Parts: sequence; C-alpha cells; structure tokens
Amino acid sequence: MSKSLVVITGASSGIGEATARKLSAEGYPLLLLARRVEQMEALNLPNTLCRKVDVTDVKAIAAAVAEAEQKFGPVDCLINNAGMMLLGLADEQDPAEWQTMFNVNVMGMLNGIHVVLAGMKARKSGTVINISSIAGRKTFPNHAAYCGTKFAVHAITENIREEVADDNVRFITIAPGAVETELLTHTSSDAIKAGYEEWKDGMGGVIAPQDIANAISYAYNQPQNLCVREIVLAATRQQP
Repeated sequence: MSKSLVVITGASSGIGEATARKLSAEGYPLLLLARRVEQMEALNLPNTLCRKVDVTDVKAIAAAVAEAEQKFGPVDCLINNAGMMLLGLADEQDPAEWQTMFNVNVMGMLNGIHVVLAGMKARKSGTVINISSIAGRKTFPNHAAYCGTKFAVHAITENIREEVADDNVRFITIAPGAVETELLTHTSSDAIKAGYEEWKDGMGGVIAPQDIANAISYAYNQPQNLCVREIVLAATRQQP
C-alpha cells in the first residue's frame, strides 16, 4: 500500500462512518471496528477490513489489529471514535449507565491505545486521534457522568501526548459540539431527548459527521513533525 493503515472504532455510523468514507477516498487502507459489522461492510470501501469488535475487549482489538497489519502493514493512525452518551440526573440515572459510559468512552479508548502505542513508539511515528466533546471542556445539565468520561478523554490524551512527544508520536483531541448522529438515541429519558432536540432546533441545526471527518483528515494529514493538539468545532449558533 502507498499509504499506511488507519484504524477507526465505532465505524458503523455517524462520525466513524463519515471518517471511513473520507480517509478511504484519500487512499488509506482501513480497519473498521464496531459491534454492527454489517453496516461497515455495506460501505463497500476498498482495501478495508471490517471486524465485529467491542472496544471494551482489548484482546479482540489486538486480534483485529494483528490481522489488519498482516494485510496492510503497521498501524499509522488510530481514531478512537466509539462512544456512548447516556444522559440523566445523578440522583435518578441508573448507575449501570455510568459504568457503560466509562467502559466504552474511557476504557475502550485506553484499550485501543494500549494495542497500538508500543509499535508506534518503536517506529518513531504514528498518530492517535481521540474523539472527545465540548462536554470534555465544560459541563452541561444532565451530563455529569458523560462529561466525566469526556474530561477523562481530554486529560488522558494530553497526558500521553506529553509522554510520547519525544518518540515522534502525535496525540490529538477532536472536541465537537452537538453533531447529528445516533448518540442521543442511547439516552433512555424521553424528556431529556426532547429537550436536546429542542436545543438543536433552537440553534438552527447542528454540524454533520462529515464536518468532523474533515477536521480529522486535516489534523492527520499534517506533516508528522506538526501536532494539531486539539480542534474544537461546533455550530456557529451553539452558545455553550
């Protein structure tokens, strides 16, 4: 392959799907990971391996990466996009939902990093792009646990960036505002979902997954000696 392998988690819809389409069009071979393999395979992208993987299973990630590297060569970029958004008040929300979010949003991200980072350090090259949120920079009503996971994404990304800077490995945070994805459907409260939709309508609509894919492409395609540490992007009319 003339270009290096990119791994994308949560690639079956939304930001992950849009990013897969974007980077495939740019000529990158891909390993797409998600629980819904049929939707990834339906994209019918060239030089792409699709595997049904839960990011909370580090052994499954490692097996899929090993298979893809056999076919396409070493991973040059990992895009940790898989995530859950389960909104609710701290005294009302089922604690199991908090655990699910931390397992996917934080441990899932760390699992992917654990699998690819040693190889990147040894090769003195590589990029990890973690999809966080504006909710990783400020708080929102009903978002306490979700914000906690995304603040963690910001902190972990910056911490590891400092650790591997001398190894010429880049760590990048992408922090979107409200995006038109399936993320809100994970929330069980109809009242919270209705309020969220009203908020989106009030700003005249939100940004599209393609907008995030474009930002990811921009950051990744910079020369290896340039690290775009963080990109924050949202609809112009989104105030918080």
